[in-house]
Amino acid sequence: MKTFTHHPELYIIGPLTHPKDKRQKMTIHRRDFIRNTATAAGTLLLARAPGFAADPPDSRIEILLDEPLGMIAPEIYGHFTEHLGGVIYDGIWVGRDSKVPNIDGIRKDLIDHMRKIKAPVVRYPGGCFADSYDWRDGIGPTEKRPRRPNFWGGTETNHFGTNEFVHFCKLVGSQPYLAANVRSLPAAEFYRWVEYCNAPASSTTLSEQRAAAGYADPFHVRYWGVGNESWGCGGNFTAQEYAVEFRRYATWVPRYGEDLAFIASGPSDFSWDWTRGFLEEIARKGTDQIRSIYGLALHYYTWNLSRGRTKDWDAGKGDALKFDPVDWYELLREGQVMDSIIQGHWQVMSEFDHDHHIKLVIDEWGPWYRPGSEQTPGDILEQTPTLRDAVFSAMTLDIFHQHPEKIAMANCAQLINCLNSLYLAHEGNFCITPVGHVFDMYSAHQGAQSLRTIFSTPDIHYDRDGKPATFQGLKGSASLRDKDLVLTVVNPHISEPREAEISIRSAAIQSATVTVLTHTDIRAHNSFAQKNALHPESKELSLKGRNPTYTFAPASVTKLSIRLA
Repeated sequence: MKTFTHHPELYIIGPLTHPKDKRQKMTIHRRDFIRNTATAAGTLLLARAPGFAADPPDSRIEILLDEPLGMIAPEIYGHFTEHLGGVIYDGIWVGRDSKVPNIDGIRKDLIDHMRKIKAPVVRYPGGCFADSYDWRDGIGPTEKRPRRPNFWGGTETNHFGTNEFVHFCKLVGSQPYLAANVRSLPAAEFYRWVEYCNAPASSTTLSEQRAAAGYADPFHVRYWGVGNESWGCGGNFTAQEYAVEFRRYATWVPRYGEDLAFIASGPSDFSWDWTRGFLEEIARKGTDQIRSIYGLALHYYTWNLSRGRTKDWDAGKGDALKFDPVDWYELLREGQVMDSIIQGHWQVMSEFDHDHHIKLVIDEWGPWYRPGSEQTPGDILEQTPTLRDAVFSAMTLDIFHQHPEKIAMANCAQLINCLNSLYLAHEGNFCITPVGHVFDMYSAHQGAQSLRTIFSTPDIHYDRDGKPATFQGLKGSASLRDKDLVLTVVNPHISEPREAEISIRSAAIQSATVTVLTHTDIRAHNSFAQKNALHPESKELSLKGRNPTYTFAPASVTKLSIRLA
């Protein structure tokens, strides 16, 4: 709850909930409270007439139409599903006999919204679960599938397996991305899984087994992960040991006419040594071995909100719902590190792959909080995303747009009932999270040309445990498809709007619309009880003048859709 104390110059916010339930007060200038309602959040200001007395905006966004960076791969908007908690069972799979609306046992609400956001690719079955999984357990008649211990605890029924997953992908219009078991299955089983999925109808025994399950036509699976986190749960290999395994697993795999894309288990965070050691060992057999790798999987979770006090995986995590303004900025600061991680690994990759045949596949990313915010008790690793996570996710996608030549795919962790999920579901309940709304807003970037975009804006200043800290005031990206320009912008300031001049070189504006996701409460979130507490709002704009200005609401994600003349 916010309370306001009148002062001729200042407002005081208090009390604010801290993860340790300590009360804090934060003093902010009066201008921070321009916003009172979400409908007043975004305001377009027309180009000022000569002699207009108002001060010019202190921010500028310059979109360089003649400096394309490359096409934004639709696969950057990929997703990740694992046999973990409520992701598969109750999230995706409700069963064919369920009273929950479904198509062939798959939750219909999920199908409908994933179609809407044009979900391009889905990764499965893990995650750490993948390297304890025998793909044969998940095929054949459901009643005959074995029950096994699940890596994450409990029993895996295998009611949802390869057939159901590929069918799910077909229903939502996504490409399947399968992660193979390198830790506990031999290479021969990897080849057999490819055969089961891709062999032409009636060409092999496994293709006939697929047909017996109702899938005569091949699945045409292109993307194959050779293991997962092989430095940890996926085998605890050294980079050099894993490189040997990768060569063995990816050699002479049957193609069946498919352009197979093998994705190697790559580094976590700043592990330059893994990237360097892996590629050095791959190339030891000959530099042509580099060509066998489509992508290098990079994982980065934003989790440490301790402001440097600890590096302990559990102690460093914050709370998903109970956080103060400093925790808001700290999460974004930690998330912004993604940019330097991408550039750092790309530089190491260039030492061995001079023409950059290998691309980065960021197949696990998002915030990771301590337990306690789950909508469904018992769903491990489930979190309730807030406005903070929407701003974080938008900022991350904008970072990906700035590196289109480096990133071939990214997969948000995870799709439903998990970490940075787009959706939450339990039995008949279903809601779209703020992250899901961001993916909807940003889907227009898919397949468009990323443009060099320059943000000139004052920094945000805040107190970081008694020490001054700063964060960039506005962040974003722009893309162009034909004459349709999309500009997405994050204003991370929790309470201060930011007016910015928008300059589009060598182009005139024909029409425009704006979509804004924001709220007066930075902890706003959707739940089964309040499904639309936080949702985007759109309206048409009348843009005139060479350099119109727009006021970006505090704590907001904004999409400007501009049709050029």
